[in-house]
Amino acid sequence: MASDVPMSPELEQIDGEIHDIFRALQNGFQKMDKIKDSNRQAKQLEDLTARMKECKRLIKEFDRILKDEESNNPPEVNKQLNDRKQYMIKELNSYVTLRKTYQSSLGNNKRVELFDMGTGSSEPAPEDNIQMASAMSNQQLVDAGREQMNQTDQAIDRSKMVVAQTIEVGTQTATALTQQTDQMKRIGNELDSVHFSLKKASKLVKEIGRQVATDKCIMALLFLIVCGVIAIIVVKIANPHNKNIRDIPGLAPPAQNFQISNRRLLSAETFRGF
Repeated sequence: MASDVPMSPELEQIDGEIHDIFRALQNGFQKMDKIKDSNRQAKQLEDLTARMKECKRLIKEFDRILKDEESNNPPEVNKQLNDRKQYMIKELNSYVTLRKTYQSSLGNNKRVELFDMGTGSSEPAPEDNIQMASAMSNQQLVDAGREQMNQTDQAIDRSKMVVAQTIEVGTQTATALTQQTDQMKRIGNELDSVHFSLKKASKLVKEIGRQVATDKCIMALLFLIVCGVIAIIVVKIANPHNKNIRDIPGLAPPAQNFQISNRRLLSAETFRGF
């Protein structure tokens, strides 16, 4: 059966290996009829049994990868891949039945464990404890189906719990993001207020600076005027007869004022004598 089902590279590789094993099993069982020696037939049967073990392992790997990729594939592709898997199982079952037929004809009382993957142990590994469909009774099939359904229900319940937890985490995250967004808006408004206050403060500082500069200029001018007045007074007192220096209104040399006062007194006394 050539596979025309779209597969991933991993599934395609496993499918090719299984196809090669089926071809080898077909050729091997055809050779069994040509072998007359019972020992050689037993050896050939053991070799075919080993190939069937490997084929079962590959089918399990195929099923595992198929389940991992099931959510990424369309429903029709998943159905085709499942049909392909069922074909592999049926094909392997036919070779298992054929092996049992040859084993009975050989009268080999030695048990050949097809699915015993362990060594030195009489019990098969837990994952290999699953019998193929052809070797199971109806009751075993029903029990296996129920067990599989229970496992599926448990997996669905776990998935629902994960979805519920994811929704809860998403809700909490959305609430936190909303709160942070509101906080960022408030911070932006506060930054605008601070920027406006800084601009106002900058203007006020500039105005104060201009007023201080004006006050300094006025103080310097007053200081120069006072210094000039003091200088004139000092010079006038030190040299009262210097005509180059004009008298300051309201200020006269002390000596000159004294002489004028004496003259006025003498004139008054003279008039009184007459």
